[in-house]
Amino acid sequence: MAVTESEADSTHRGTPAVHEGILRRQSARESAARTYARALPIVPVRARGLTIEGADGRRYLDCLSGAGALALGHNHPVVLEAIRKVLDSGAPLSVLDLATPVKDAFITELFRTLPAGFADRARVQFCGPAGTDAVEAALKLVRAATGRNGILAFTGAYHGMTAGALAASGGAPDLQVGRLPYPHDYRCPFGVGGPRGAELAARWTESVLDDPKSGVPRPAGMILEPVQGEGGVIPAPDDWLRRMRRVTADRSIPLIADEVQTGVGRTGAFWAVDHSGITPDVMVLSKAIGGSLPLAVVVYREELDVWQPGAHAGTFRGNQLAMAAGTATLTYVRENGLAERAATLGDRMMKQLRQLQDEFACVGDVRGRGLMIGVELVNPAGGSVPQARGSESDGWDSAAAPPPADPELAVAVQRECLDRGLIVELGGRHNSVVRLLPPLTISDEQASAVLDRLADAVTAANRDRQRTG
Repeated sequence: MAVTESEADSTHRGTPAVHEGILRRQSARESAARTYARALPIVPVRARGLTIEGADGRRYLDCLSGAGALALGHNHPVVLEAIRKVLDSGAPLSVLDLATPVKDAFITELFRTLPAGFADRARVQFCGPAGTDAVEAALKLVRAATGRNGILAFTGAYHGMTAGALAASGGAPDLQVGRLPYPHDYRCPFGVGGPRGAELAARWTESVLDDPKSGVPRPAGMILEPVQGEGGVIPAPDDWLRRMRRVTADRSIPLIADEVQTGVGRTGAFWAVDHSGITPDVMVLSKAIGGSLPLAVVVYREELDVWQPGAHAGTFRGNQLAMAAGTATLTYVRENGLAERAATLGDRMMKQLRQLQDEFACVGDVRGRGLMIGVELVNPAGGSVPQARGSESDGWDSAAAPPPADPELAVAVQRECLDRGLIVELGGRHNSVVRLLPPLTISDEQASAVLDRLADAVTAANRDRQRTG
């Protein structure tokens, strides 16, 4: 399947021949584990900011942003300048864990952004290049520091694709993981929602830890996402997060905050734990901290630093280009108030999306924090079952559960979005949540265009659904 001369000649002109040829060869040669490529059959050849240009000449507004990795969008000038500076300097590009000026600058900027009271007593471990590598390192760290083995994690979690990370996400049995309920207003595991549901989730956690017959021994750590991303964009209530901090601190259980997707301004604060004011014992960081290049670190309290030399290593933990790009990104987000901008614009976008929710019964819920937004699609004709809900007096009354999730409609909406030049991701328990992760640099005009295209896509997909019954 060699590239033909005509295809090669037209590569930079953007033609259907190039587009179809590359997709055909990808299908023939790449693994069946392809994910994004199946739902988004595009061939990016140029990109800037929010915009991607495909090999077929079409332009798209990218609200996937490398699964949230592109805080400044594609090819931001400050990132490109930082990369060019390292390349032009003649500095080595990969140096294992040796100290370099580029690395020193990155750590200095990273520590400048950390929650108050954390950086002055923290240590940092550079891991392999992906967030899942940092999760593995964090799990390994707390097990070594506490001498215990188990981990507490939450329903709906996603922490990566390696064995330990999958176990914490509910996908593999190798690591002993105690599974706890995560607060969820729309689909509350207790059928309550709101502060009452969060309170019940917290009490459940305390019971599991304090009941000698719960079957869950004292764990090495608790890992949580301040906003569950792949789980369907579910923000943890601030009071619940503070409760989890107290629960773990009182029982000498290290608290691990997975900020791989929520970090660097995404949720309207520099780190999502900042909303609640908590300071975790361990933070897992990746995605945006590399400025679009692979980089992952674990930052943790110095008291946990019991590792011996060589206890955790990795060949590609000295990526100088990623550190330079990451420093530029962290600095730009901090100096230009992009976290605050994400909070304001995100609130405005969700307010407009709730108008869409009022118009279409198939839009079951709109939720998120900052520029991490989810729209859950449901089948309103699918029926519901009675469930208990807490009253203001802390009692119980009967109400209907939300309609069932509609993953087929979500796929249709994603397809209609792509037809309109908008790239969105799907997530959630049933893959029925349309996720928006635009770059923090998105303009007001671009945000309006994104919402207009999404509204048109929901309208078209819902109309087709009604026609076909």
